[in-house]
Amino acid sequence: MGWNLEDAFHGAMLEIYERAKSECNYTATRFIQMVNDRGGLSAAKLLLAVPRMSEGLTRLWEEKRLDISMEATILREPWRQLFTPDELEVARKRLENLGYTDR
Repeated sequence: MGWNLEDAFHGAMLEIYERAKSECNYTATRFIQMVNDRGGLSAAKLLLAVPRMSEGLTRLWEEKRLDISMEATILREPWRQLFTPDELEVARKRLENLGYTDR
């Protein structure tokens, strides 16, 4: 089986969990459960569809580590192409509202 972007994104979502755990001492139990149950892409799309900010995003903001958030990750290449313009806008706005820009 060949490499595909969706599988690679699933790996990126697992990496977000691992980095939050090792770098911020934050175990995002519900996040990893959702990623394992639904797959990384489906979990990300579901989290973006929820109107409120996730507990995880708030925690990463408190740790000053929004750079490793799901929202920041999906705004980067090559992941951007997996999401609709509306989903990307939700991610961008959430980060902007927390004072984060990846530029």
